Amino acid sequence: MAFNFKKAYKEFYVPKNTPEIVTVPKANYIAVRGKGNPNEEGGAYQHAVGILYAIAYTLKMSYKSDYKIEGFFEYVVPPLEGFWWQDGVDGCDYSSKVEFNWISVIRLPDFVRKEDFDWAVKTASAKKKIDCSKAEYLTVEEGLCVQIMHHGSFDDEPATVAIMNQYIEENGYRNDFNNARLHHEIYMSDARKIAPEKWKTVIRHPICKKEA
Repeated sequence: MAFNFKKAYKEFYVPKNTPEIVTVPKANYIAVRGKGNPNEEGGAYQHAVGILYAIAYTLKMSYKSDYKIEGFFEYVVPPLEGFWWQDGVDGCDYSSKVEFNWISVIRLPDFVRKEDFDWAVKTASAKKKIDCSKAEYLTVEEGLCVQIMHHGSFDDEPATVAIMNQYIEENGYRNDFNNARLHHEIYMSDARKIAPEKWKTVIRHPICKKEA
């Protein structure tokens, strides 16, 4: 049976419907950076997602090619994720999507090395006839975070974030956003196939203990 990240690491992909504190270990990702409204039809964000999946499936199916990855085992491609921020804003201002900066990512199995990633970028570009050169091999160690499962539209996230903020305030923590620690979303639903009220999104924020 193919390895499934969502089942193996439920604490990071299937959080509770109430806030919880977790320590997230280092992980490697396929990543594409950009700016602008993610809902723009045919825009930079949608193009980035296409690049991510092209590379992700090239790596997943590599065992059927002449290229062999050391330590490879069959796996399910993990869900799409995103790191989001706006200049001068802690967290996200959902009313101004055009101002979003984002890093769209898909997690990589630990056995995928940088040289394997480079092979996949080159191979996907040739086979899919799209330029995948914007993709990068990104390592992130999120560390101490608060997370929750958000149900519904992305535009309704502020109410869920308010619950997270109240929880950390009551438990002696504060948000710890900076250039390296960002608002993080993991998309557990296919927004193309189900109604917004049924979407499930993991929301994760970096935190630290309040100063005494």
